[in-house]
Amino acid sequence: MASSSANLWVLLGLGIAGILIMTKKLKRAVRADFGAFIERLQLLPPPQPLPPKAPHPLTGLSFAVSDVFDVEGLVTGFGNPDWSRTHEPATRTCPVVAALVDGGATCVGKTVVDDMALGVSGENKHYESPTNPAAPARVPGGASSGAAVAVAAKLADFSLGIDTDGGVRLPAGNCAVVGFQPSHGTVSLSGVIPVSESLDTVGWFAKDPSVLRRVGHVLLQVPYAAQRKPRTFVIADDCFQLSKLPADRTQVVIKSIEKLYGSMSFSLTTVDHLSGQVLRHENLGDYIKLKVPSLKTFSVVQANGDGKSSPLAMLANAMQIIKCHEFKQNHNEWINSVNPTLDPVILAQLREASDLTDADIEKCRTIRIELRSAIDALVKDDGILVIPTAPGPPPKLEARESYSKEYLIQATTLSSVASMSGCCQVAVPLGVHEKCPVSLSLLARHGADRFLLDTLQSMYTSLQEQLDTASKPKVSSKAMTNEESANVAKEKGNQAFKDKQWQRAIGFYTEAIKLNSTNATYYSNRAAAYLEIGSYIQAEADCSQAIDLDKKNVKSYLRRGTSREMLGYYKEAMDDFGYALVLEPNNKRASQSLERLRKLFQ
Repeated sequence: MASSSANLWVLLGLGIAGILIMTKKLKRAVRADFGAFIERLQLLPPPQPLPPKAPHPLTGLSFAVSDVFDVEGLVTGFGNPDWSRTHEPATRTCPVVAALVDGGATCVGKTVVDDMALGVSGENKHYESPTNPAAPARVPGGASSGAAVAVAAKLADFSLGIDTDGGVRLPAGNCAVVGFQPSHGTVSLSGVIPVSESLDTVGWFAKDPSVLRRVGHVLLQVPYAAQRKPRTFVIADDCFQLSKLPADRTQVVIKSIEKLYGSMSFSLTTVDHLSGQVLRHENLGDYIKLKVPSLKTFSVVQANGDGKSSPLAMLANAMQIIKCHEFKQNHNEWINSVNPTLDPVILAQLREASDLTDADIEKCRTIRIELRSAIDALVKDDGILVIPTAPGPPPKLEARESYSKEYLIQATTLSSVASMSGCCQVAVPLGVHEKCPVSLSLLARHGADRFLLDTLQSMYTSLQEQLDTASKPKVSSKAMTNEESANVAKEKGNQAFKDKQWQRAIGFYTEAIKLNSTNATYYSNRAAAYLEIGSYIQAEADCSQAIDLDKKNVKSYLRRGTSREMLGYYKEAMDDFGYALVLEPNNKRASQSLERLRKLFQ
């Protein structure tokens, strides 16, 4: 009897403990301001001008600022209590905040940033991390976590953040809001605590792209100009293939582009002499590898220790090197004198930066120069590059993956393109997938900020309409498996191929691969479509993937041989045609191709 009584008390105690834990979690989830704000305040705009003068451009809007922007009379906290303790209140409000207030907006508070604005998860060890309104169990993203949350929770119409390596774009994607990173150097950083001056930008968040654009007109201070239509959209196929983005979101963008700007589609190799609205597909990693030669000598060893790294991962590594180097130049004296409590992840980053040489830094800066030229050449004055905002969904709160260097590099791989080139980028929410927000990004060349904001304004409604259409449940007699759906997509691709609609075929084959990435035929078929539009690098890559999956895929050997021949890799092409003949001794195409190349080298 005594034993039963004891067990009862144990169970009761466990139940109460469970209730307390759940209560704590619920309390966190329903905080009035979602934990976004460090401090509430009110900076009121000046009186409206009398008619006939136009009202202030931001009249009626409220905004919040990340705790890296100076506001007169307040200590700028930089996400760290020791920094707040050892610094005096600001003597003046930074010009960017003052310009917004003068433009008619009301500042309502300062928001949480990652520890010294160095993180990317949005989890600050010194404060209770802001709650992501779009996915409460997931991180909000950083460094400007509170600013993104304030807009997502409708506590402000827009907000300011700092974006060094994705600090605005990543939280925008995680929290399902629009986030804009302007071209480097176009918005004043005066009165903003620096992280890395050559990467830092003042970015902003909004729910509505029209608000984003209105803020841009004030901060960018660009003269009025007639709105230009984009003439080229470049879809970075490899970035979408590597991401966990659902395939239908890529089609949402493509259909929106076709509806608004026309459906002419060409590969990068065939459009340079053409005019008109075009839709292009490109392997961004291969393009960067070709156009940024300094990456070839930039050696980086990833966590797997094999010394290999993709061009985009190398960009992210170079970006982190610059960021840590410049951060230490700015703040190492303070760190050494105060010995502050810092996030262990940050300490690890700074320790690695201690081993850098001047040659390392110079090499990274050369990469930046080459990358800007490469992106400018890719999109020119009237082009848009389309990539996923992040490689995957936001991690769960307090997940181990968020604390590793590998996660830092992975999370900033895609954002490194704009950060390292200095071009402008806008993150655009595109619904939800598996209870997590989905986001795509549009990029334009350095200095094309107004053009990019205007393009987003023109496209946004169409994007949402296409998303609604794609999200409607399809009427079906039975639920289809991924494998069945992939086969349907492949058949659609085959029909588009027969109709000589090469880009549509590529889109359908890509969808099939997303649904079932272990089928060699899908890669081989997409390679055939890439060959038709002259995208030989992509075709070779797809054939190699198909051969890895099926060593006896004769068509893949033939198509890879053709790709390599067109790229000038004649010996490798001969090997492919020869192996196809081993598999099918009577294959005329392989025999003729091999004979042609042999005569060429006689």
